[in-house]
Amino acid sequence: MTIEIKVPDLPESVADATIATWHKQPGDRVERDEVIVDIETDKVVLEVPAPEAGVLEAIIEDAGATVLGQQLIGKLKQGAVAGEATTEKTASATNGEAKEESKADAKSDEDSLSPAVRRLVAEHGIDVAKLSGSGKGGRITKEDVEAFIKGGNKPAAAPAAKAEAPVVPLGERTEKRVPMTRLRKRVAERLLEAKNTTAMLTTFNEVNMGPIMSLRKQYQEVFEKRHGIRLGFMSFYVKAVVESLKRYPEVNASIDGEDIVYHNYFDVSIAVSTPRGLVTPVLRDCDRLSLADIEKSIKELAIKGRDGKLTVDDMTGGNFTITNGGVFGSLMSTPIINPPQSAILGMHKIQDRPMAVDGTVAIQPMMYLALSYDHRLIDGRESVGYLVSIKELLEDPTRLLLDV
Repeated sequence: MTIEIKVPDLPESVADATIATWHKQPGDRVERDEVIVDIETDKVVLEVPAPEAGVLEAIIEDAGATVLGQQLIGKLKQGAVAGEATTEKTASATNGEAKEESKADAKSDEDSLSPAVRRLVAEHGIDVAKLSGSGKGGRITKEDVEAFIKGGNKPAAAPAAKAEAPVVPLGERTEKRVPMTRLRKRVAERLLEAKNTTAMLTTFNEVNMGPIMSLRKQYQEVFEKRHGIRLGFMSFYVKAVVESLKRYPEVNASIDGEDIVYHNYFDVSIAVSTPRGLVTPVLRDCDRLSLADIEKSIKELAIKGRDGKLTVDDMTGGNFTITNGGVFGSLMSTPIINPPQSAILGMHKIQDRPMAVDGTVAIQPMMYLALSYDHRLIDGRESVGYLVSIKELLEDPTRLLLDV
C-alpha cells in the first residue's frame, strides 16, 4: 500500500513553505513517527513524520522546492523492506505534473525523466535517444532539452563543455554563495518594514547592576535548590519591564490604522539567537509569572529555538521585546522595533566603570539601556520616564516586591 506524504496545513499567515531537508532517500527504511522531511516557513520549521512504517518510495519535491499546504511531496510504501524495488523519482513538479508522471510510468525509456522534461520532449517531438544528460548519473535535465531545442535539434554539449564561463583564478581566496533561508528573508523584510513605516527613535540610560548581582550571589544556591533552575538576570529584566509597562501603557500599545490599541495583558517577546537566525518567542502573561517561572520559560524557549522546535504559537503575538546583546559582548546598540509593537528594550554588557557615588569615585558594574520606540505613539516624556522606571527597579529590586 502506498501512502502519500503531504505538506502539513500551513498557518493562516504563511502563504507557502520551502522543503529544507529530506532525512531519508528513496529506498530507505522508515519507522512510524520518524521524521522524514523538514519544511521551513517564514517563522518555524515543520517536521513531517512517517504515518506508518515502511520504505520511502519516491521524493516528488526536492530540497529547496517551494510548496503549499497539503501538496504532495513524496510517497511511502507501507510495510515494505529496505532494498525492495522503489520508484526513485525526484522532480521539482507541481501536483498536476506529479499526476502526469504516474501516467507515464509504463514508458520504460522515459522513467528517468522528470515531468517538466517529459512535457518539453512531447511538445517538441524530440527523440529521447538523441539527448545526452548532464545531470546526476547522466540524467536528462530541463536545461539539456532547452539547449537541444536552441541548437536546432543538435545534441547538447557534454557537461565538461557546458562550463564555458570565464573562471577567475582566486588562488587561496575562495567564495561561498548560499541562498538566504526563509527565516532570514522574513527577518530582513520585517526590519526594513520597521525602518520605513515607523518614526523610530532611541533613548539611552545606564543602570548600576550591583544590587541585582549581590542579590543573585546571596540567594543563587537556595534558589536553584528550591526551583531547580539558576537565577539569571533576564527574570529581573522581565519583571522590571512589566512593572514599567503598567505605569506607561503607551509603551504597551500599538497602532492599528488610525486607532491606538492599548493592551491590558503583558506578553513579552524575548530575542533568542538560534542556528537559523534571530527569533523572538513570546512569554505570555508575564505579570502572573514568578522569577522562577520566567527563568524556566526562557530556558524552555531557548532549547526549543536551538533544536528548531519552536511552533507558530510560540512566535505569535508579543506587545514588547527585550533583546540582550550583552551576552555577545555588545556595549551599546540601537535595537530595531519588532512591528506591530511600539518599543524594544536593548540590554548590554555589564562592565566595571568608575562612577561618582556620594561624592567619591567607586568602581561599579554598569550596564547601558537602550529603548527604541515609535515616536508616532510614544512621546519623549513617556519613553524617558519608562526607561528611568526600569533603571530604578533594577537598582533597587525591593521595589519589584513592594510595587513602588
